[in-house]
Amino acid sequence: MEGQLAEIIREKILDAERAPLPAFTRRDIRVPAVPRKAVAVIGMRRTGKTTFLWQVAADRMAAGTPREGILYFSFDDERLLDLEARQLGLVTDTYYRLHPEWRRRQALVLLDEIQLVPGWERFARRLLDSENVALYLSGSSARMLSREVASSMRGRAVEAVVHPFSFREFLRHRGQEPAALDRVGSAERSALEAALERYLEIGGFPEVQALDARDRATVLRGYVDAVLLRDVIERHAVSQPVALRHLVHHLLAHAAGPFSVNRFHRDLRARGFRIGKDLLHAYLEHLADAFLVHPLWLADESVRRRMTNPRKVYPADPALIPLYDRSGRVQPGKALETLACIDLLRRGADVGYVRTREGLEVDFLARWPEGGSVLVQACADASDPDTFAREVRALEAARREHPDAEAVLVCIVGPALGLEHPPWLRLEPAWRWLLRGAS
Repeated sequence: MEGQLAEIIREKILDAERAPLPAFTRRDIRVPAVPRKAVAVIGMRRTGKTTFLWQVAADRMAAGTPREGILYFSFDDERLLDLEARQLGLVTDTYYRLHPEWRRRQALVLLDEIQLVPGWERFARRLLDSENVALYLSGSSARMLSREVASSMRGRAVEAVVHPFSFREFLRHRGQEPAALDRVGSAERSALEAALERYLEIGGFPEVQALDARDRATVLRGYVDAVLLRDVIERHAVSQPVALRHLVHHLLAHAAGPFSVNRFHRDLRARGFRIGKDLLHAYLEHLADAFLVHPLWLADESVRRRMTNPRKVYPADPALIPLYDRSGRVQPGKALETLACIDLLRRGADVGYVRTREGLEVDFLARWPEGGSVLVQACADASDPDTFAREVRALEAARREHPDAEAVLVCIVGPALGLEHPPWLRLEPAWRWLLRGAS
């Protein structure tokens, strides 16, 4: 039996080496440069984690590593259903028998769907300790989606988070990525504005890019259902799945809005649900852990103020919003605010929202890991003088409480000609701001 298993493993390794690398759209995903740690590639389902592994392989080959210096192995194979953790060593042993010279050099090891083997964490830690490898781990199960991977590896893994396509990646996928932002002419600017409108509608999940509206909605609803069933209900043995579904529908239908567990709890009780507030808090954290939503706290040093104010919740992708919004239409304001939130998270910022002492609100206060901060207000249409004045007034009030922060107003339609803005305010067209962050 062990001999048969070893032959299957050998066959899979050789088949992967013979196959050409699949075509892919290059992703701008940051991989932490921490030696002697595995890289856990995590994120919501269907965002392109396996494809990113092939990108890592392509980059290594472009840097001079021959194909035999890369071990790609997927455990998603019915012939490996009974594979046990103690047998995982057969994978690397077989590889090194095929390519013994790579025991003296650093091989790139890409293990996909390894979570299908219970106890894989011990094998991964032993591999880091006993061999000279660059190790990447990815998978589609609930545990491999989440930040639990790093803890299960006992500090031996760092995270590379894969979100849906950014705007730059969306353009790259369509062959429209601009060569340089400082050389965008009027015709290209118009094309980028039109592309942004399309991006707000279809979002960034790679699989749906070429689908029509009906098929795209079907696929996206399937993603949400998979997260609910497999990443939350099954994983956490959810006792009230109907209440959980109500929660998800509420969050996605009211994207970019404040969410109060207390208020939602009262609504559920009025419908006849008997559920505790603590359980609703837990459900929200489970959804965030599966990357379906991104809840933000109030940006305030007072723990009490943070806990007593509602959180603002954003979906993983703007295309999810019209699936659950009652209008069924794209909501440019909500979609742009969602994109801004995800983009700040993608850039590595610690993100919260601001409510000033006067009760004015600014969408985001982002603090950068290297220092510095920025106040970001996302406004779909700032052409109306009253709307523009309201957004400026909120940013001005927030600056008094966060005087060191830069202030940016990001809009799809900018203020009308002749509307003056204060010198401390940076006005950014949404297409340019989204592209600037990824460049």
